[in-house]
Amino acid sequence: MRLLDDLLDLVLTELCAGCGVAAGLLCRRCAARLGTPARRVTRPTSLPPGLPCPWTAAAYEGPVRSMLVAHKERGRTALARPLGAALARAVQAALSEPGGPRDPPTAIVPVPSARSAVRRRGHDPTRRMTDAAVRALRTPGLVRLDALRHRRTVADQTGLTAAERAANLQGALEPERPLPGHRVVLVDDVVTTGATLAEAARALTEAGATVTVIATLAATPRRTPP
Repeated sequence: MRLLDDLLDLVLTELCAGCGVAAGLLCRRCAARLGTPARRVTRPTSLPPGLPCPWTAAAYEGPVRSMLVAHKERGRTALARPLGAALARAVQAALSEPGGPRDPPTAIVPVPSARSAVRRRGHDPTRRMTDAAVRALRTPGLVRLDALRHRRTVADQTGLTAAERAANLQGALEPERPLPGHRVVLVDDVVTTGATLAEAARALTEAGATVTVIATLAATPRRTPP
């Protein structure tokens, strides 16, 4: 199925998913936006103390934002490979930082898309990107684990404050199964306030897992008021 998706992308895709001008899946300049050094995210406002600080590979703006939208909403599934490789660098940076986890993680857990979104898009983009990240990491025994599911629907997060996002997501996720002893890497595509990551971490912790690392592909830049 993945081979078929990639072949369809090859046939149907004409312009760079980042700039929309150059030919091909990604032009060299836009691809370079995914190659910048991974960095720690300034602690998001909704992330409670005690959780590891997220790491990210890029800023959610310009070509990177266009790539994610194309992968998520426009069916350009071949983007999973470069996006997943960038996510893998964020995971590796988090695992390698001084004071990082002593014991290696047992799985990478993606934040799941809502069922309605998966039906509409035809795939779960974060899970697809996570698969690509696992392949890029080449860590023996490290696998994607679909450990979370949505318990209820949530409102569109666009335009919500950090407090509103946290309230909107409270109790929205639940574990698929008990996870005693699991040491997991929690990943998502974008972090803004950290409300989604906080809710996912809560559900994993209640299932008995330990969230050792948090990583995202991109982080929304903080805007300085004029």
